[in-house]
Amino acid sequence: MRGARPAAGGGRWVEISPERLRGWLDGFYGRHDGAAEDSLTLTGASNGDTATLHPPPGFDGVTDVDGLLTALIRPPRIGLLLARKGAVAAGVVDGTAVVVSKVERHYVQGRTAAGGQSQQRYARRRDNQATAAANRAADVVARVLLPYGTADAEEPIGALVCGGDRLMVDAVLADRRLAPLLPLRHPHLLDCPEPRLAVLQDAAVAARRVRIHLVP
Repeated sequence: MRGARPAAGGGRWVEISPERLRGWLDGFYGRHDGAAEDSLTLTGASNGDTATLHPPPGFDGVTDVDGLLTALIRPPRIGLLLARKGAVAAGVVDGTAVVVSKVERHYVQGRTAAGGQSQQRYARRRDNQATAAANRAADVVARVLLPYGTADAEEPIGALVCGGDRLMVDAVLADRRLAPLLPLRHPHLLDCPEPRLAVLQDAAVAARRVRIHLVP
């Protein structure tokens, strides 16, 4: 289980690996003398505490706890896109194994303390480098994920999970070639450092966790 984090609007988030979810549920029922289930929300019998389960990406048809536990046995194939200023990584994930991947680093100049015309010149150069980096990243994503991102693909992905810097991810996915991937994009953004192969592998595990909103 990943450590609890505060949730916007109240409560907290925890993340549970699929293989530990059944034990976590048993613990919740035990701590609250049972619980009522309404779709994917549990309400403790003893004090009204709630736990709302958010299935991993690709489980859109799951509507109740039993259905989630069954679906977790055979998770769908997903795509990963991790992007930051200095690098991009794309991969296809079966279970928690990255079966296809590509990582590429690129250089984008940092901010400078120079002023006047020098500052404007550096800003233009930085913007040009950022645009070029987004274009190269889109090339990587097109090569790795597009073959799996259409309905007629032999082994399609069920969701696209993104991580890193949201602005960079948005810039990459703005490429018109990647339009087929947009309906698959999952709203939750993974928090990750600059992409490397090891970071991509860690993201494959993180993307499979069940997110639970606990109140209080």
